Amino acid sequence: MKIFVAGLPLDMDDAELEEFFEKFGKVDSVKVAIDRQTGKSRGFAFVEMPVSSEAREAIATLNNLGIGKKVLVVKEATDEPSARSSGQPNRFSGGPNRSTRPGSGRPPGRY
Repeated sequence: MKIFVAGLPLDMDDAELEEFFEKFGKVDSVKVAIDRQTGKSRGFAFVEMPVSSEAREAIATLNNLGIGKKVLVVKEATDEPSARSSGQPNRFSGGPNRSTRPGSGRPPGRY
């Protein structure tokens, strides 16, 4: 089962996160998301555990766990398509291409 973990302390690495999950069973993989430009953690990760019952126990126990000033959000990862891959505009894309519309979009002579 693939697990999404958010709210990670920015100094937590793969090995430290794996220690949290190993208490509940076998861990196949741990991947803390790293910012490509800064090389620092983005504060979330994905953990894969082969036994669903162990993964669910880890989720139930670790969700809302406080670590320092952070609170973990731990839940089963979903395969929802992102806004980027779905072709839908998001708050960063600026919506439809405005350069294809003539003028400012206002009716002529009504300013």
